[in-house]
Amino acid sequence: MKANELKRGMVVSIDGNNFIVKDVAVKSPSSRSGNTLYKVQYRNIITKQKLDQTYKGDDVLQEVELIRRLMQLLFREQESCTFMDSESYEQYSIDNDAIENELLYLVDGVEGIMGLISEGQLLGIEVPSTVEMEITETSPSIKGASASARTKPASFVTGLIIQVPEYISEGERVKINTQTNEFVSRA
Repeated sequence: MKANELKRGMVVSIDGNNFIVKDVAVKSPSSRSGNTLYKVQYRNIITKQKLDQTYKGDDVLQEVELIRRLMQLLFREQESCTFMDSESYEQYSIDNDAIENELLYLVDGVEGIMGLISEGQLLGIEVPSTVEMEITETSPSIKGASASARTKPASFVTGLIIQVPEYISEGERVKINTQTNEFVSRA
């Protein structure tokens, strides 16, 4: 697999260790002859150690075979989360550290969670591209503010804070883009 095909949630083998891709940043060249660079943030699946690497688009990496299964969040604990395979009803636990970015979107009733399983172990999860969540705290809405493009911060039960338009009020359900942490629309 080439570096320009890397996506968040993929697992690759580097020096015999499995690393999950946490983020991929693309840096375009500033000159015509420059190469596009891919700065990749990994986390070691076993040791949880972080690793940053930079690649050219045609650099080759070894992808680890994964099984993607539809999962459902059963419960969250202080240190881990437990998920259930929607087809086989098998239960898997995973440390919160391994899914720290995805934790911000894990509320009861979230559908479309994909579990990444290798050799019978849950390595990570992928959340849907958009999720619906209820705003727990924000400043009061301003009537007639729909014409302006100003925003205000809104907090959610998971600790996520995003910018929402001024006309949105506390208690409303909104759609959030999980890739960019941005407000999409009212739910």
